[in-house]
Amino acid sequence: MAWEQVPSAPVPRLDGSAIQINNLFYVLSGYGTLDHVHSHVDVFNFTDNTWCAKFDTPKDMANSHLGVASDGRYIYVVSGQYGPQCRAPTSRTYVLDTQTREWQSLPPLPAPRYAPATQLWKGRLHVMGGSKENRHTPGLEHWSIAVKDGKALEKEWRTEIPIPRGGPHRASVAINDRLFVIGGQEGDFMAKPGSPIFKCSRRHEVVYGDVYMLDAEMKKWEVLPPLPKPNSHIECSWVVVNNSIIITGGTTEKHPETKRMILVGEVFQFHLDSLTWSVIGKLPYRVKTTLAGFWDGYLYFTSGQRDRGPDNPQPKKVIGEMWRTKLNI
Repeated sequence: MAWEQVPSAPVPRLDGSAIQINNLFYVLSGYGTLDHVHSHVDVFNFTDNTWCAKFDTPKDMANSHLGVASDGRYIYVVSGQYGPQCRAPTSRTYVLDTQTREWQSLPPLPAPRYAPATQLWKGRLHVMGGSKENRHTPGLEHWSIAVKDGKALEKEWRTEIPIPRGGPHRASVAINDRLFVIGGQEGDFMAKPGSPIFKCSRRHEVVYGDVYMLDAEMKKWEVLPPLPKPNSHIECSWVVVNNSIIITGGTTEKHPETKRMILVGEVFQFHLDSLTWSVIGKLPYRVKTTLAGFWDGYLYFTSGQRDRGPDNPQPKKVIGEMWRTKLNI
């Protein structure tokens, strides 16, 4: 894969979110640093490769670990972490009309979640897994609410079939009457007990490559072949191209001896006809929480936290760089 750099995002972002609507790429919130979170949206225009707009998010909306989904006009934003470091999650839910750039609120989630798998499927907004209120305990719950044109058609969320394995930072993709949930982890950093700034403190976490699929009847989650390696922090790192799902980067199981984090530098392809995985290339460096888009034959990614160098896969710098490569698949 030959990558070329295009203009960087206006700010660096970790644990941000993104939604592509036609030629516009909406990049939301995220950490700039552990002590500073964003509360705005930056917009990239794929047709001329420019960052073309910026507008604020609601003041009570979460700043990272959002669940996001879109119907092609409205962007639904579910729960997430409110504030910097390892602060508490919120159950608040919002919707953005991308044509008017106005925000409205929706019924709150039954309980707050960090980075739940979120997708619009068959007229309902589905929210699955994520981490529970303490940031570490995996949630298995699966809720949905009927939505149309940016409005909730019901007053409260409905309980659906729980996901077999809980946790945050997974990709969730709806294609052809099927809902896929890919990768993720159990456990995450927690606020240090008694810390006035909710300082992040590392805890045991297990990254996995599990892939689950729900079919139209929604009776049972089917287990599909796992990713080529455990992978997490990929909730907005995917695009759908030619009946396949492409995933860019992420973070995998920690080093067995040093226990250090190891980032992922591969580009993965999941073939929807054969339900098989392959590795189709490498990113310019290893990086997690990439925000991926696809336009005019090019795969794009921006933002995230990159490695310390070619020989050191540990995370270091939070970036705003944007890259693209011609995808031949």
